[in-house]
Amino acid sequence: MKLSRRQLLAASTVAGASLAVPGVAVGAPNLVRRDRAALPSGVASADVTPNSAVVWSRADRPGRLVVQLTSHGRFDRAICLRGPKTDAADDFTARLPLRGLRPGQRYDYRLGFEDSDGRIGETLDGSFSTPGRNRPVSFVFTGDTAGQGYGINPELGGMIAYKAMHETRPDFFLHSGDNIYADGPIQAELKVADGTVWKNVVTEEVSKVAETLAEYRGRYKYNLLDDNVRSLYADVPLVAQWDDHETLNNWYPGEIITDSRYTERRVDVLAARAKKAFLEYLPMEHVAGRDRIYRKVSHGPLLDVFCLDMRTFRGANPVPSTVGPVAMLGAEQAAWLVREVAASRATWKVIASDMPLGLLVPDGDRIEAVANGLPGAPGGREHEIAWVLSQFKKRKVRNAIWLTADVHYAAAHHYDPSRAAFTDFDPFWEIVAGPINAGVFGPNALDSTFGPEVVFSKAADFPSQSPASGNQFFGHTRIDPRTGVFTVSLRNLFGDVLWTKDITPARS
Repeated sequence: MKLSRRQLLAASTVAGASLAVPGVAVGAPNLVRRDRAALPSGVASADVTPNSAVVWSRADRPGRLVVQLTSHGRFDRAICLRGPKTDAADDFTARLPLRGLRPGQRYDYRLGFEDSDGRIGETLDGSFSTPGRNRPVSFVFTGDTAGQGYGINPELGGMIAYKAMHETRPDFFLHSGDNIYADGPIQAELKVADGTVWKNVVTEEVSKVAETLAEYRGRYKYNLLDDNVRSLYADVPLVAQWDDHETLNNWYPGEIITDSRYTERRVDVLAARAKKAFLEYLPMEHVAGRDRIYRKVSHGPLLDVFCLDMRTFRGANPVPSTVGPVAMLGAEQAAWLVREVAASRATWKVIASDMPLGLLVPDGDRIEAVANGLPGAPGGREHEIAWVLSQFKKRKVRNAIWLTADVHYAAAHHYDPSRAAFTDFDPFWEIVAGPINAGVFGPNALDSTFGPEVVFSKAADFPSQSPASGNQFFGHTRIDPRTGVFTVSLRNLFGDVLWTKDITPARS
């Protein structure tokens, strides 16, 4: 549904002016009643641009999403919009795209679900701000939630790294993949190598590897039991992408798995169920009516974010010695990335990559990520990245920075052709952050093909170290509207700054 500037302005300046919806009580939130819809997973916004956003929630029964939206902070002046109906086919989730928003404006929203008699159940509030000119941009980024059996620990206060991110008051949150660990059961207790015991909140859906659609959905519902996660999502817009653990460790299309824990061995069947759950629970703007995960999210004149999908279009994981090209992005996505980044007029182009470029990530005796671990000319998946980097140089792209997660430790890498075997590219930074609530590992070996240098690294004290150690990591970025300086920092579980860098933009 399109919300025009004229409608929103009228509703924001004329007391009582709203698009009335039968049964919507404009004002205080409704009291929760057992005979009306509750909102057990909170509310969220996503993919906020200067003129658009998506709002989301989940009910506990069928109903129609109802949205009250105001830019004045007062719900007695709100516009009321009726969104889509939802039922068990969507696991009672619903989202509503908003159009015609004003740049540089804070919006407050109230979501609830209307039953067939026009009665509204529980309502919850959230907020987001659209990007505007002459304003700083800040955001947080990380990945890897609820992995290695580390779930919601009530003794720690839950997933408290989400609270640390929330306290930075970012404009949005970029989750770089592994939003869930569908292949990692969560038990009531987990013995850690240092002798401590990690305790979890548990549900039936997370007690085994996810195979059914209900089990994939249950993983997202589990994360949303955490107060820290729900609080962040209500206040901070989400930009989500996926990696492997939303489905299965290190998967690729067409794979037939041999893991004895699975009764369904066809990865394509599991991936279809996993993607449906991902799109139900992580709202995003659909691109041209397609459920496409790779997309651009514009954040005004200072920043465009290009979210990649390094999972859907990849070829089979190759052996390190593979000489010829192996798909990682796929031809269509690679061409889209080059075209859209080259056309971007934003000062900074963030390439949100769900896997790192220069770190070796093995899959047994095969290669899971881009780097093959061999010095010299590009091989395997490195061919595709080499083409993208050379096209950036050819088209005079400036100020592209790669942000990623996946490897469960924090690092800052600077890539330079003067150190590289492949030299047809301009220098750039890659910042690695994560996990945000999972086991800690690292550091990984670095591949020299694109000339990376480790400028900073903070890894685990031992493999699969628990979040209680403090070694959970997220990145924070602030872009100064006056100078364009991109200030990026890496922070731990408590929000302490471990490393920071001011990157001055190059002029076109």
